[in-house]
Amino acid sequence: MTEPQPLALPTAFLNGQFVPVEEAKISPFDRGFIFGDGVYEVIPYYAGRGLRAKEHLQRLQRSMDLLDLANPYPVEAWERHIAELLKRNGGGDQAVYIQVTRGVAKRDFAPPKGLTPTAFMMSNVLARPSQALYEKGLNCVTLDDFRWGRCQVKSTALLGAVLLKHEATQMGADDCVLFRDGYLTESSASNVAIVKNGVILCPPKDNFILPGITYDLMIELAQQHGMPLEMRKVTRKEVLNADEIWLTSSTKEVIAITTLDGRPVGHASHAGKPGPLFWRMLDHFQTYKQSLQRLPAAAE
Repeated sequence: MTEPQPLALPTAFLNGQFVPVEEAKISPFDRGFIFGDGVYEVIPYYAGRGLRAKEHLQRLQRSMDLLDLANPYPVEAWERHIAELLKRNGGGDQAVYIQVTRGVAKRDFAPPKGLTPTAFMMSNVLARPSQALYEKGLNCVTLDDFRWGRCQVKSTALLGAVLLKHEATQMGADDCVLFRDGYLTESSASNVAIVKNGVILCPPKDNFILPGITYDLMIELAQQHGMPLEMRKVTRKEVLNADEIWLTSSTKEVIAITTLDGRPVGHASHAGKPGPLFWRMLDHFQTYKQSLQRLPAAAE
């Protein structure tokens, strides 16, 4: 099974102030609490160096634009606040969680004009997947994707994903692989790609999947290193007969699915085990992470 996420580190950021995390309080009339009317991001930092932090902040802006939600800070201000949060929480490897809601108002579906957004950040210790998990891979089940039709928004309204992940865990699985109208979308909180006959097949970035930052990085690394890749719709039959299946996300990085619906993924010598292209991609990903050490840390 996947490992539980660590608790938040001691200091949080709320509306321009750094406070002990247990003192970070919002109004019960905040629209994020009442309606899930907000967006979020999770940015991994390795020794203070963000993995595509600017791209995460740009995606945060795109999500807010799609919801007509005002961004309380420009990118440069977010970067300063993140650097200070990392410093106050002791540095090292951290996952920074950012949430922006539309703000506080009387409970009404139509948001009033002129609200002040609520901006919150916290961080926790970023623990990369263990070597044992890389070697074992994940056990997943297939489920129908019943989430809303604007999955390109990284919304805090995550009940669909929560219920899908809950159903998967109730079935004894680590996670789920989702299909809509017979085509692969993603997992409960990760992008999904498959390998068939030496080609990486990636679902297109439409309104039914989140445009993942790690997903984009995986695609770029494949192209840089001559790994054949196609972005197109992927059928359920192709997934069920895939040679390899991968999950990608900011916290999972790149990890293999080795069992799907109780059957081993793949064929011959690597059936039920991470496949050769997975190990190759993981190596490229770890090399990319090591290259971040040549960049200045966020807190510098």
